Amino acid sequence: MANNGKRGLRRGLTQYGDEGFSLFLRRAFIKAMGYTDDALDRPLIGIADTASDFNACHGSVPRLVDAVKRGVMLAGGLPMAFPTISIHESFAHPTSMLLRNLMAMDTEEMIRAQPMDAVVLIGGCDKTLPAQMMAAASGETPALVLPVGPMLTGHFRGQRLGACTDCRRLWAAYRAGELTEQDIDQANAQLAPGHGTCMVMGTASTMACIAEALGLALPGSAAAPAVSADRLRLAEQTGQRAVAMVRADGPRPRELMTEGALRNAMVTLHAIGGSTNGVVHLAAIAGRLGAALDLHEFDRVGRDTPVLLDLKPSGHGYMEDLHKAGGLMALLARLREQLDLAAPSASGRSLGEEIDAARADDSLGVIRAADNPVSPAGAIAVLDGNLAPDTALIKHAAASPELLRHEGPALVFDSLEDLARRIDDETLAVTAEHVLVLRNAGPKGAPGMPEAGYIPIPRRLARAGVRDMVRLSDARMSGTAYGTIVLHVCPEARVGGPLALVRDGDRIRLDVPARRLELQVDEVELAARRRAWQPPPRTEPQRGYLRLFLDTVEQADKGCDFDFLRPPR
Repeated sequence: MANNGKRGLRRGLTQYGDEGFSLFLRRAFIKAMGYTDDALDRPLIGIADTASDFNACHGSVPRLVDAVKRGVMLAGGLPMAFPTISIHESFAHPTSMLLRNLMAMDTEEMIRAQPMDAVVLIGGCDKTLPAQMMAAASGETPALVLPVGPMLTGHFRGQRLGACTDCRRLWAAYRAGELTEQDIDQANAQLAPGHGTCMVMGTASTMACIAEALGLALPGSAAAPAVSADRLRLAEQTGQRAVAMVRADGPRPRELMTEGALRNAMVTLHAIGGSTNGVVHLAAIAGRLGAALDLHEFDRVGRDTPVLLDLKPSGHGYMEDLHKAGGLMALLARLREQLDLAAPSASGRSLGEEIDAARADDSLGVIRAADNPVSPAGAIAVLDGNLAPDTALIKHAAASPELLRHEGPALVFDSLEDLARRIDDETLAVTAEHVLVLRNAGPKGAPGMPEAGYIPIPRRLARAGVRDMVRLSDARMSGTAYGTIVLHVCPEARVGGPLALVRDGDRIRLDVPARRLELQVDEVELAARRRAWQPPPRTEPQRGYLRLFLDTVEQADKGCDFDFLRPPR
């Protein structure tokens, strides 16, 4: 193994030119922390601590760190927690996606720089788990993922509420004049009633399920509520398992994230009604392994994989319901024929063995039978066409069926600022037949590819009862959102993709069953527009992380990772 077979505090010694002195000095500082020399001979388990006062989702992390430490010590190891960047969706400017790669780099380098034989990665809010899995995939250190877990639901006027699908539903009702200021304030206090991630099938829940499907997280890790004793027991078991992995010399992340495991993750993403963001993150994780996520294969998998999980935004339930029903393994038990059951798990057993051991409670109805799915085809469709030559995505499981085939005139917004300035203008010439187009909101355009794809229904139409329209952009959308929304149009407008050539009034045709997105403008006219096109002027940053981001970020179909972080294929 790395470090010439050395383990614990003897590995990764600081380079002073004298190895004996390096160990002598390290022993001195270990004693400064109150440890004895006995610590030098223990398996050392790093614990990535992502607690932050800016991250409400991670409010339970200190208790999870303590529980992981307890598990490590029960197994005879030495736990060492260390901080990394922590990203929260609502507290990151201009968008959390801009910072995912920075967190991945931070986590990767801290694992590499500090002496740990294995690492437990505690994360939850949308970009933290992907960043940690990207970091794990880039290294050789055995790693286990421990999601913080979802929140419990709140209540408002006899309804169960959850961030953030219900946030969007209630906000839309408020914009339409159906709720008063007092109403929306009362609902606001119940949407996120405690610690944990969004309790619907948003990006956080999607990535927790993907981590479990990939074998990076112990069974049950995806759904146990953040504040439950089950979550603390999982943390303790994760610490114990990390020590066992050191003694068994693995498995390492690359040994877990096999081709079969990645396909299992695709099946899982479709079956749970997962977030479109999950596709970007899975592409980035695959890229760190030196592979490419084949989006057309992802679409083919979806055609054969029904949505079986009845959770918002595609269905009705919440993550605590999935936990009560037996968790992700109970769901995967109904998809055996689509899965690589021999895929390994960090638990030491195969996926098939974990499914066999899973408990299930069929009485709750949150996990549907294959002959009664939420949707007969998977959560997400991959589109092609002259408007998206490098693909676009739509979460058709959460779209309006009557709009999945639609043709209408374009109404174009050139930027986030343009959208904010005009969308609620009472004089805006817009009908429900229009296709709302937002551009220059992609990885390089915004920059950072914000979750702006959930373009609000123009207020005048919302007040008239319009609840959905076809909307498309080179931006992203929260996994908690819903509607007939085309996202991740590649290449993005900022780099000259066809989206940059669309004009008000152009006809756009969406045909999801045929997987097509077409701009109904002839090629001669498009060629003329292409010759005349110039990127919108802006002041480019000359230094810092934003400069690095703009210079090296890849398009959404490749995961929006930095090009230099992907190993040669």
